[in-house]
Amino acid sequence: MSDSPSRRRVPKPTHPPGFDPDNPLTAFGSHLRGIKDLDDLARQYPDRDINVGRKRQRLEFYSSPERPNAFAMASLEFLLVIAQYYREALPLRLILLLIAGQRAGGQIPLTQDDMAAILDVPRQKVNPALQDVMEHGIVLKRRPGVYQFNPPYSYVAAELVRGVEDRTEYVQVDQQDALQELRAGSLPELVRYPSLQHMREAIEELRKERAATRRERRERFDSQLRKELEQ
Repeated sequence: MSDSPSRRRVPKPTHPPGFDPDNPLTAFGSHLRGIKDLDDLARQYPDRDINVGRKRQRLEFYSSPERPNAFAMASLEFLLVIAQYYREALPLRLILLLIAGQRAGGQIPLTQDDMAAILDVPRQKVNPALQDVMEHGIVLKRRPGVYQFNPPYSYVAAELVRGVEDRTEYVQVDQQDALQELRAGSLPELVRYPSLQHMREAIEELRKERAATRRERRERFDSQLRKELEQ
């Protein structure tokens, strides 16, 4: 006879041997039990690291008079264009990781080893994908281990930074200030004054090439079919 619903025990979640939820590399590299409810998962790991370096504050979606502009923004046009442009998954996954890893002012404290560990890909695959993203002016390198998203494409205006004795400090960097800093430097034109037009043109060229390939394949098929019918 089965237990009544009120008496039925709910099994506690188990982790593989050696799993440490406080260690980001272990957390991202281990096979966990199946996910049935994302809210339940979030409650289990409220401090899951995203940038393998520090614990992030819980997300805050709304501003207040004391904390204005406490939100992250991403250009919908930018997301649409990169979804059309990139034909492989890794550059897109990398861009999403870089968006998620931003701090106030758009800076991203992630090494390529961190990126490889989080995305679970070989380190040697990260570099060419990252170089491709950087060549389009999407992301620029500030210094070793620190990158920055180009503000018009994606930007984090403010964040809560954990300080001494677990106190938090509100840090805000206006987008216009970040843009002025970029434009004052000796950076490539595509970084200082970004445009998605070159990607749109490349998308059209790719579509024309694919259409021509499909047309040639169809013509070869039709020609072969006619030969078989004539025999």
